[in-house]
Amino acid sequence: MQGRSTKRQKEMARQQKQRDKDAKKAERQREKEARPARQPGEEDPDIAGIVPGPQPPLEM
Repeated sequence: MQGRSTKRQKEMARQQKQRDKDAKKAERQREKEARPARQPGEEDPDIAGIVPGPQPPLEM
């Protein structure tokens, strides 16, 4: 009857992984809510400093 205990262990591991994912998701949501909102006209921090167009070649 080794198969049943293995199946139970797999199911418990799957449930634990789902609980961990839910906890991480909740933490990200709390962090998102805690961030201050950007003011109109303020630069997006994700794209700050990015220059559109061709990039200069890397110096080697």
